[in-house]
Order: sequence, then C-alpha cells, then structure tokens
Amino acid sequence: MTEQPARRLLLVHAHPDDESINNGATMARYAAEGARVTLVTCTLGELGEVIPPGLRHLTGAALGAHRLGELTAAMRAVGVEDFRLLGGAGRYHDSGMMGLPENDDPSCFWQADVDEAAALLVEVILETRPQVLVTYDDNGGYGHPDHIQAHRVAMRAAELAADAGWRIEKVYWNRVPRPVGEQAFARLHDELPGLPFDKPGVLADVPGVVEEALITTEIDGTAYAAAKSAAMAAHATQLEVSGSYFVLSNELAQPLFTTEYYELVGGEHGDARESDLFSGIEGA
Repeated sequence: MTEQPARRLLLVHAHPDDESINNGATMARYAAEGARVTLVTCTLGELGEVIPPGLRHLTGAALGAHRLGELTAAMRAVGVEDFRLLGGAGRYHDSGMMGLPENDDPSCFWQADVDEAAALLVEVILETRPQVLVTYDDNGGYGHPDHIQAHRVAMRAAELAADAGWRIEKVYWNRVPRPVGEQAFARLHDELPGLPFDKPGVLADVPGVVEEALITTEIDGTAYAAAKSAAMAAHATQLEVSGSYFVLSNELAQPLFTTEYYELVGGEHGDARESDLFSGIEGA
C-alpha cells in the first residue's frame, strides 16, 4: 500500500467551477505543500448557463462533458491530481436552480437518496483518509439545490465514515466575512471604469457571507492568486475573469478572493483565528 501524505484534504462541491471560485487558492497552497488534495464534484453542471456565444450550442450531456474538460484544466492549474465525480461521471445530474421543473427529475442530485450518495462518498473517505473536510453550509451558500444536497451528503458521509472506522478531525464550511466583502465591492466600484465589465454585482450575490465573528480560519492565498485565476478562467463556459474580478452569466462583476475564509463546524480550535486548516491535528 502506498504511504499517504501526512496532510489530506477533501473538498465536496456541487458543479465544476464551484471549487475554483470558493477554494482555488486553498487547493493550490496545499497541493504545492505536498498535501493530498481530493476534490469530489457531485454533478457535471449540465444545466449551467453558457457565457461564450460560440459555445451556447452545448447543452445537457454535451455541456457536462465539456465542463469535465474544464474541470480537468482547472485542476491542472492548481496542481490537484485527485478529482472525481461522485459515483462516476453522470451518476447524478444537475438539478437547476431552486423551483425549476428540473428539480423533480429522478436522476438529478436534488432527488438523490442522501444515505446512498453519502455511502459513495464514504468509499472515497476510506480510501483517502482525509483529516479535513471542506463543503458548504446548510443553505449551500446561496440556496442552490445541488449545493444544499452536497452539504447534506458531505456531512452525512462524515458521520458514516466515523462509524466505518475513519473519523474526519475537522469540518469546515466555506465563508466570506461581511466586512471583507463590503470592502471588496467598494474597490470594485472604484475600479469598474477600467474593467471589461459594465455592471457591478452586490454582496448579496456572494455565497456564504456571514458576520466576522463566525470566521474561524483564514487562508492567505496571495502566493497562489495566479493559479486560482487560471483555474477559474479554465471554466470558460461559466466564468469570465479579468484581473481581480469575474462575472458569471448574469454579467455582474464580483471580486475574486485570494484570501479564503472558513467556519470550523466540527473539530477543535483555539481562540486565535487559524491560518492553517490542519491546525491542531497531530502529525499533520
């Protein structure tokens, strides 16, 4: 059996591009430091809205296959070799935004049995033995069905893995501190005339914004800003990146955060804000 690296990180996301937006700098940092970084993506994002006109013919399975290629390029940019689709490519389909008819499709992730999907994730956990798990909060950051379901599946898998003999020591949710977001949007308004984007977004559009007091952990990804930007740009059907900003299909500019923030919801930490997801883990 191949010896595992001392540090092992698992991230669970809903669609290709979510990982780069939320955790691109974190993934790049830990991969560069020699940690085993494993990404599990739950769907291929077959219902994503395509930005480039030349790619708008891509829909359904064809879009999903294309987005898998984008994910592959993004993971190359951040140095992550271990990335997987939950249950294999096509096992769970994109559910679309909340309230759409696609939410009722029996093959979509929103309709998946949580314990069944969690059991598939447990197989990955028992293989890779991560000490740290990163996923969304119970609202999926902003209420998307697949994000909510990814949260449910990840949290349930952590419970089931403990019953099966592997306990994840620390569980984090993706966050953005409100003051950081407010400052970033203030800079965006000042710089927008020099950007290729016409309209600014608002802080309410950013997933996982919470009050400063809930932030337990801050990962400075400044050294990996270029890697994160390249990973996001690789998801060209979904994102357009320019410097420190990007847009989704709504064409509203928002900041690209290179310092990434987390709330520790499982495991122990001290009083000080952590600067390392593995802080306090013996041997890591």
